[in-house]
Amino acid sequence: MKITEKLSSAHRREDAPPTFSFEFFTPKTAQGVQNLYDRMDRMYNLSPQFIDITWNAGGRSSNLTCEMINTAQTVLGLETCMHLTCTNMTLEVIDEALKSAYDSGCQNILALRGDPPLDGSESTGCFRYAKDLIKHIKEKYGDHFCIGVAAYPEGHPDEPDVDRLIEILKEKQDAGGDFMITQMFYDVEQFITWCKKVRDYGITIPIIPGIMPISTYASFARRAKWCQINVPSWFQKQLDASKDDDSEVRCLGTQLVADMCLKLVESGYVNHLHFYTMNLEKSTIMVLEKLQLIDTHNQPVASVRDCGVESQVTVPWRRSLNPTRVNESIRPIFWSNRKFTYISRTSNWDEFPNGRWGDSRSPAFGEVDLCDGDLIRHSPKRAVELWGKPQSIDDVIDLFVRYLQGNLSSLPWSDGETSKEINVLLDDLLALNRQGILTINSQPCVNGLPSNHNIHGWGPSNGFVYQKQYLEFFIRSKFVAKLISNIEELNKSYSSNFNTLTFYAVNAQGELITNSKEDDINAVTWGIFPGKEVVQPTIVERCSFLAWKDEAFRVFKAWSSLFKDQDQDESELLRDSKTRAILDTLHDEYFLVNIVDNNYVQNPNVKIFDLFKTLH
Repeated sequence: MKITEKLSSAHRREDAPPTFSFEFFTPKTAQGVQNLYDRMDRMYNLSPQFIDITWNAGGRSSNLTCEMINTAQTVLGLETCMHLTCTNMTLEVIDEALKSAYDSGCQNILALRGDPPLDGSESTGCFRYAKDLIKHIKEKYGDHFCIGVAAYPEGHPDEPDVDRLIEILKEKQDAGGDFMITQMFYDVEQFITWCKKVRDYGITIPIIPGIMPISTYASFARRAKWCQINVPSWFQKQLDASKDDDSEVRCLGTQLVADMCLKLVESGYVNHLHFYTMNLEKSTIMVLEKLQLIDTHNQPVASVRDCGVESQVTVPWRRSLNPTRVNESIRPIFWSNRKFTYISRTSNWDEFPNGRWGDSRSPAFGEVDLCDGDLIRHSPKRAVELWGKPQSIDDVIDLFVRYLQGNLSSLPWSDGETSKEINVLLDDLLALNRQGILTINSQPCVNGLPSNHNIHGWGPSNGFVYQKQYLEFFIRSKFVAKLISNIEELNKSYSSNFNTLTFYAVNAQGELITNSKEDDINAVTWGIFPGKEVVQPTIVERCSFLAWKDEAFRVFKAWSSLFKDQDQDESELLRDSKTRAILDTLHDEYFLVNIVDNNYVQNPNVKIFDLFKTLH
């Protein structure tokens, strides 16, 4: 969706709160990219209107910008704006970048001139100025892209005359610019004066101020000097008094920046704030909290949620913004904690399930090899930092317990932290894992909660949502027969002709045991909404479970492979060998099991956990 359309919709009411967005830059390492994806994933929950990703001309960096735009749109469901510079850029590279953005569903480009060559030579690019790039985009794509332009309220190193820069800004608007994002600043009075000049000159596109949070005194001073901006003496004096105390600088800087944002909004020239995150989140979050746009739990307040990405939650999983998946409305529950690999393994589908799982006659899932490099989304070094080198099954159990307790940010089977919805199951989940039953996915029963419920809600307003309890776990092979016997006994106690509990159990070799029919498709999440048919966005069924099984067991092998051929001393080699042996045992001697409680009314969230009380 275009940024201008989003802002117009978000601010259709005069009393609407200011909206906000985030800027990120391309990291230099593969681990840095994965870390940033995780941060972007978390910051999605703050309900930004969009994010933008910077462009670094040439080579890997420019390719990475396109890759990250695609991932943000397709996997993370974030509205994006791609920076694109023209200095020293060939027409071929520019057109490839525009096509990549177009194919990803990105509808927003920040068109920039870019920095001149460091050696002072003339640019070899096909366009000299940003306005030329804007015209090219318009000629090639018409109105598909919403085009942003850069603005410099306090001058530019190549043009210190602010009035001349306003003339250039008008030229960029006339060429097709739809909104502007300004350079960072701290002199709010000077900025407001500049806004008046801009409007008086006939520039009508939205003014989006670039906000740089203050995290440390050193970074504040360095960035202000680099951008050659004016810092008011009273502003500088307050920070100088605390410059040796980073904590005090951050608190004081947060208050100063928040006060600046309030003045901007009160001026009437600004209703949207664009934060330069520097790939961090804490400082930006502190400013948003101070502005009362998010609460102390890092959740957007209701008025912000109503006009941000959270207002578009039409399914209980993260909807992709890639145009090829626009009609996708159903997913198997198995990948709910691994959306990156789900997108990868379904990327070649021509159609995506819509309405009912069988409607699209979906092709087979892509082989696990398609995402083999992403099975463990961390470098070997980072994986060891997170999960250590387990020397026993008890060490693995401890990792699962710590993850559930919130002391680990991820597990090999889970891209991020646990969701709040499992809190109602937490004590039982902890007990199971301490028993050696390693849970990797779960959801509680939900019986007719409002669709705007702060934890379980999804879909249009004035609806009601439902869930069946679901539990998925690894369990030792020797306990599987007793577990199935317990399931059969419970089913007989509830009904002689209906399976209250349905299950699938499979090992790495593909030996499947189930009480479901081959073509059963079990909706485990559904919603009832005014004027709509029943929506069933999450299902359990055999074919997708077997595809997931391959991936779930392959994760053990991918994890184990991190400890091979390391150039270390003998003691570490022995530890690595023991870790591999433990993970190989889990792969070879455990079953992957999922259980669904189809009776979400009687004894909710109890029946499945009762099955394990007699396992020894």
